[in-house]
Amino acid sequence: MTAATSAPASRGRTTVGAHAVERIAAHALSEVDGVGGTARTMLGIAVGADGADRDARVSARVAGAEVELTVRMSVAYPASVRATARRAREHLTTRVGGLTGLHVSTVDVTVTELYQDVAAPRRVS
Repeated sequence: MTAATSAPASRGRTTVGAHAVERIAAHALSEVDGVGGTARTMLGIAVGADGADRDARVSARVAGAEVELTVRMSVAYPASVRATARRAREHLTTRVGGLTGLHVSTVDVTVTELYQDVAAPRRVS
């Protein structure tokens, strides 16, 4: 029996690290309408502003085949914070689970700010 036709258990195991899960989850959040990122912090002080042009911050804890996600994000005003957070949780559970093969057991969401999605001003020529 060759390696290609042997049983999966005998070929080894693929593990997905917490950092990879965090990057996948942050990208998945960018797919949710109304979700923005958070400002970076230095010594506990926000540097910059929250908003759509930043990535949401995600930390992951992987234990076996389960993952717990902690998310810090902003929400576009005047969207419902509750509805946006619910959509973000559902999307993370589906996308992270589908892309990694892990079971997303918990998604804790903290909304740090409401931001106004400002479009570029229109010019008259």
